[in-house]
This record gives sequence, structure tokens and C-alpha cells, in this order.
Amino acid sequence: MKLPKALSKNVKLLILDEPTAALNENDSENLLDLLMELRSQGMSSIIISHKLNEIKKVANSVTIIRDGQSIETLDTADITEDRIIKGMVGRSLTNRYPDHQPKIGDTFFEVKNWSTYHPVQSDRQVVKDVNLTIRRGEIVGIAGLMGAGRTELAMSMFGKSYGKKTTGEMIKEGKKLDLSNVTQAIEAGIAYVSEDRKEYGLILMDDIKQNITLANLKKITNKTVLNENEEHVVAEEYRKKMNIKTPSVKQIVGNLSGGNQQKVVLSKWMFSEPDLLILDEPTRGIDVGAKYEIYTIMNQLADQGKGILVISSELPEIIGMCDRVYVMNEGRITGEVNRSEATQETLMKYMTKSRG
Repeated sequence: MKLPKALSKNVKLLILDEPTAALNENDSENLLDLLMELRSQGMSSIIISHKLNEIKKVANSVTIIRDGQSIETLDTADITEDRIIKGMVGRSLTNRYPDHQPKIGDTFFEVKNWSTYHPVQSDRQVVKDVNLTIRRGEIVGIAGLMGAGRTELAMSMFGKSYGKKTTGEMIKEGKKLDLSNVTQAIEAGIAYVSEDRKEYGLILMDDIKQNITLANLKKITNKTVLNENEEHVVAEEYRKKMNIKTPSVKQIVGNLSGGNQQKVVLSKWMFSEPDLLILDEPTRGIDVGAKYEIYTIMNQLADQGKGILVISSELPEIIGMCDRVYVMNEGRITGEVNRSEATQETLMKYMTKSRG
């Protein structure tokens, strides 16, 4: 974290942009406690966050920004999550997660005895004998603390884009898959939305249409010639379908808000026509309005018969969206919980359990 470096400069005003985005619950609490301690010592702080409970805990006042404009500033007595949400989305949001009646079919994807080692520390096993199944129309969650091996599992499944000495089987529709690279994974109908959209999900200097079509160029290419008109048509279709807030698909992706960037990433992988969509922290760093839209898209994809595998550090999101949850700790699956049994207490019990 860059906070110690900032504090070493004896600053009077500290600006923190999503400081807890990559932290677990305990570390987040410790950081917020530190901010309140610094406040008691006379230091002022500006914290930018989409985690409303954190804002409510530490802020003396809250300024709500929507579409680049200040909406209102609330004093301590007026700070409630409902009031902040209304200002952020322009309306009351009575339910954080859209109502959904799942249409779950048969198992179509299986992972058996999946293991992988760290790409540099060759003796360090980071994923250990993982077994999981996904049914059509099902949203399956993976919960766990930081370092549990969730992202490493997802990336190693996606064409072995992480790790070495990867072993185990992936089976789709009863057929064993041989996915040695990302291209083979895409061709097999698997897509992976990275937790770091700016590093792995987007080409920030390119425009929206180029990013959306990137994972399935062959669909709009005649031999080796890209059909630019078709590219524009496809991008415009997804702009409307995904409610990407931009005047043109020629807009540079790096200039979009976090929520709209995430919609571009989702559009890219939807255009690749996957059967299994792996979402790694799909709502990290975006506002509650954009989160709700992405949750709705997830439900729509599941209703189309796709399987969704969701990794999230936010337990309310896992509980609110997933039909079934696997819990990981120390590279292993330590528990499997159905939606009806999923509580934060139950998941935390498995998240701190050493053996499955």
C-alpha cells in the first residue's frame, strides 16, 4: 500500500481513491480506524469509495457525484446508505439485487482434481485438488479471503493463463477439454473477466468498438480483412443493450467511468458467445447503479442457459446473487453452500477452515 509513503511526507490533507478495493474485511477495518485516528490528530482526509458502509463509518460529510456533476453534500446527521444511493442513481433503490427466479438445468461443466503451482516459486502450490461443477442457468460463487487462490484458479482454468505444472481435468458436455492457451479456451466457449479490467480486460487507448470485438474478430472478418462497418454495427448493438453511457462507440475506453468500462469488458466477452463466463470481482470500483445493471445482465445471461462463475470479496454480493457457493482457503475448496443456507457467518467459517 502507498499510504505509509504518503504519511511519511507529513501531509495535512490525504486523498484516498478506493483505498480498500483490494483489501479483505479486517484490513479494511484497520485502515478506516487509522483514518479516524489521523483525524483526531488534526489530519484531513478525502476518501473516494463505492463502499457505502465505509463512507458512513468515517465521513463527517459526503459529496455525491453523478455523471461528472456534484449532486449534493450531506452532513453527518443526514448520511444514510439509502440517501447516498438515491443521490448516486437518481432514484430510490429498494433492493440491491434484482429479483430472479433461476432456471437451472443439467451439469455441463466440471473441474476435477485441479492443481497449479506458482509461476515463479515452483515449489509453491497455490491451487490444490479443486473439484467443482456448474449447471446451465446457474450462478455459482467462489468466496474466500485474499490469497485463498480464487483468481489463480480462474486464470489457470482460462487457457492456463496463470501458473505452472497445472494438472487435473476440465470437462464440458461430457468431453474432456485440452486448453493449453487462451485462444483454445475462447474457442471452447469459456470467457474470463479479470478483476483488473485496466490491465487485462481493456486496451485503454483504443475505442469502444475495437475493445468489444477484440475477442471474436473472426466473426467480423472476411479472410484477413476486417469489416469495419460490421464492427461498428456490433459495437452499437452492445452499447444500447448494455446501456454504455457514451455518445459514440468511437469514444476512447480510457475516458469512460469504471462502470462503463466494465460494461465494455462484459460486452467483449458476450460477443465471443461463451457457454461459461468467469467473472472475477465484476463490480469492484463501480457505483451501486452500475452494479445493479451488471447484476441484471448476469441474471439475463444465466436465463439464456449460460453458466456463470463469480469471484467476489463482498459476501453480501455472493449471497445476493449466487445460487450456490464454493468457499476457498489456502488453495482448497473448504465448503459448498446452497443459496438457502448461505450466510456471512457460514461462509466465514469455511473461509478460515484449513481443510475441506
